[in-house]
Formats: sequence, structure tokens, C-alpha cells
Amino acid sequence: MNESKPFISIVLPAYNEESIIVNNTNKVVQYLENLNKYNWEIIVVNDGSKDNTGILADSLSKDNNKIRVFHHFVNKNLGHALRTGFLNARGEYIVVLDLDLSYSVDHIERLVDAIIRECADIVIASCYMKGGKVTAVPFQRALMSKFVNRFMKLAAQEKFYTFTGMVRAYRSEFIKYINLKTKDYEINPEILYKSMILRARIIEIPAHLDWTEQNKMKGKRKSNMHVMKGVFSGLMTGFIFRPYIFFLGVGLITSILSLYIIAWIFLHTIHVMPTLNIDVNFIDDRFSYAVAKVFRDRPHAFFVGGFTFVVAIQFLSLGFMSLQSKRYFEELFHLGSTSLKLEKKNSE
Repeated sequence: MNESKPFISIVLPAYNEESIIVNNTNKVVQYLENLNKYNWEIIVVNDGSKDNTGILADSLSKDNNKIRVFHHFVNKNLGHALRTGFLNARGEYIVVLDLDLSYSVDHIERLVDAIIRECADIVIASCYMKGGKVTAVPFQRALMSKFVNRFMKLAAQEKFYTFTGMVRAYRSEFIKYINLKTKDYEINPEILYKSMILRARIIEIPAHLDWTEQNKMKGKRKSNMHVMKGVFSGLMTGFIFRPYIFFLGVGLITSILSLYIIAWIFLHTIHVMPTLNIDVNFIDDRFSYAVAKVFRDRPHAFFVGGFTFVVAIQFLSLGFMSLQSKRYFEELFHLGSTSLKLEKKNSE
């Protein structure tokens, strides 16, 4: 091993990928060997495949000692597969690729160069930012993915174009100390969310998502890593970034509506007071009679105004409570991550 070269670990999660694992893993090996720019290893995580993925991965490992295989005896989903890869990676930098190579192998160099050049903790391969490109992705899938990522961009404090993408580079020392919990595709936005809490340096680089080869494999692959499932779950995951803005947003809208109706009731009551033909000596009595007349004429205004006012108070209260809870969580997570990092360093 040439110690002057960066040491990178390529993590390839795999579930029921017997049709592509040999060919695509060899493509990654050939690319790294021809590049001759890094010391490297490939970590294949066989996530409880029911076909011959595990057997084929082991055969690749026997032929090349730079390929290491880790097996889950049952399918634990993408989140567990990535955590297994992170935990066992020996490289200074970790690059996660999709085994279908929908992001081509040349993204490895671009990701690693960016993370070194920018002194970053995470580099995201983004097909949605300026300079990025999407090719041959089914319309419905592309539409939903763009919608979810834009939703997360709206919700997140730091604005990125791609939150759900798996293809990224990580600084190994950083990603290993993040306590990750989610088990499926939600792990990708979870990593970004918790990295933001830790004030990580996160950057994006333009990338090319190309499904040309995947479309040729229809009916041949049995992968259970359903992208569409990840897209829909992303809508719920995006809520964790800043939940209070949704509560406060609804609360603000309903409060404006309720205040408008209440103001209309008040002004209409003031307008009606002089027209009342009643014998009362006190202004509060006259005002009460005016309110009663307005209520008889426009009862729905009172019901709508009162209902929206109550709803506004409820949502504004939830917004402030969620903001407080989020701040408590972020502080505890920051303290816990720091303690975990110190504990691991002391144990080493």
C-alpha cells in the first residue's frame, strides 16, 4: 500500500443482485486499478439476499483480496446495510455507490477529490443541482423524487438539491460517530439531518443519474430496494428537519383568517350600533344588542371566526412546542455524539 495515496472504501449494498453483482463490481475494480490514484477496498454488504448474490460476492472476494464481503443472514434493509459498511470500512474516506451503477464509476474520483479539496465531511452527488443531469429515469419516479427533494429543501435549514440520494462520499472519522437509527431509505436524509446538527461541512457536486442500463434489466433483477417506497417515505422524513414551520405556517394562516373575520364582526357591530332603535343608557348594552343583531344576520361568521381562532391557537402552540423539543433533541444529540466520539477514541 502506497501511504502517500488516500485510502478509500467503496461500500456496495446488495440485495438479490445476482444478475449484476459480478459485472458491476468488476467495473468498479477495473476503474480503480486504471485510475491508480487511491489505495482502496470494496465492501460488499449482502443484505440477506435470497438468490446467489452472497455466493457470487464471496467468489469475487476470493479472487481479489481488496474485496471484502459482509453478510446479513436476513434482509435488514438499506439502513442496516450502510451502517455495516460504515462500521467495517478501513479507509480514510467512504464512497457509497448503488450497485446498479446508475451513477457511473467516474463519480468516485469526483466525490473523493471534492471531499479532500473542500475539507468536507460529506459530499453529495446531486443530479438535480445546476450541472446535474437525469437520463432515462421513468417519468413518475423522476417526478416524485424531485417533489420529495424540493419538499425537503423547503423544510431543511441548509438548502441542498438532493436529500434522498445514496451516492455520497463521507469522511470516515465523521460518519462512524453518528448514531443512526432508521433502517430503510430514510437513512439518507437522516444522515444529513444529524450532520447539520453537528455543524458538518456538507457540499454537493453535479452528477449524472442514468437509468439506461436499469431499463434493459427489467424482469431480470429481483432487488427489493424499492426506490418508490423511499420516495414516499421521504415525505414523512422531511418533516423531521423543521416540523415547527408546518405547525406555525398553518397557525399563521388560520390566525390571519380568524382575525379578519373577528375584525369584520367588530366593524360591522360598530356600524350597526347607531341604527338600533332601543332604549338603553349604557354603551355596553347597546354594543351587546348590536353584537346580537350581527349574530342573527351572520351566524356563520361567528362560527367560522371562533373555529379558526381555536385552530390557530392550537397550531401555534404545537409549533412553539415542537421548536422547543427540536432544540432539546439537537442539544442532546450533539452532547451524545461528542461523548460517543470521546469514548471510542479513549477505547482505541
